[in-house]
Amino acid sequence: MTRSWRTVTMASAATLAAGSGAGTAWWATYRLLMSQAAMARDVIGHGIVRPPEADGVYTAGCAAPEPWRAGTGVDLHLMVFGDSTAAGVGCASAEEVPGVRLARGLAEVTGLRIRLSTKAISGATSKGLAGQVDAMFVAGRPPDVAVILVGANDISKKHSVWQSARRLRLAVARLRAADSVVVVGTCPDLGTVAAFPQPLRTVVHSWSARLARTQAAATQAAGGRAVALGGLLGRDFRIQPAVLFSADGFHPSAAGYELAAAHLLPAVLAELAASDRVRAHPAVH
Repeated sequence: MTRSWRTVTMASAATLAAGSGAGTAWWATYRLLMSQAAMARDVIGHGIVRPPEADGVYTAGCAAPEPWRAGTGVDLHLMVFGDSTAAGVGCASAEEVPGVRLARGLAEVTGLRIRLSTKAISGATSKGLAGQVDAMFVAGRPPDVAVILVGANDISKKHSVWQSARRLRLAVARLRAADSVVVVGTCPDLGTVAAFPQPLRTVVHSWSARLARTQAAATQAAGGRAVALGGLLGRDFRIQPAVLFSADGFHPSAAGYELAAAHLLPAVLAELAASDRVRAHPAVH
């Protein structure tokens, strides 16, 4: 984390001081952002625990998922790829995990048996998507629908926006070539994280928005559907941080994940309907 945010602050200082021609201004900006990043590190990450185990087979109204075993009958297989937000870090119970909300939502709307599998890994960047997709192919058949949530760690580690989007495009293309429907929740707005003081918060907001736009274009080019979570949820997270962030101040709370799932589910349903895997439904937009 320390090295990642040192990279961020050095690049931020260069951005903010660009064109000034004053080495002292650059150094002052760098020192300011370094101190702000250090303060953010002291706040972010405390209380982070492993996300709840949530995989299984979900049906409409089921109290708990049925464990999946080879030979278990299912109608649709939902697989979630990405980082800690995809895995559900910040959730206290399996019912709060975004994948579960999507699986339950699909089961309720369609009446089908939905298998949920999670390949997401906490701390992953877009660079890790290739390995997650590889693991999927090794484990068995591709899913009917894949949901990818990734981007925040690309920002914290200051990966190239273009490279991050290219890696996402390749992952989406591989899944689409395997006949999976793909929905991508693009980079969240890290400018809503209160642990980042100004001007660092403005910098990471700008980078988040730029990455999200590039991710959306890459996803669409590869045949997937992008959901702009940062743009859709940023205002809500900024206004209600105590409600929508978990105790660590960085990952969403149960309410935050519920809000994100409410935007992802219609996109998943629409893509499934377009692929003829499920019939169009009034909830499909």
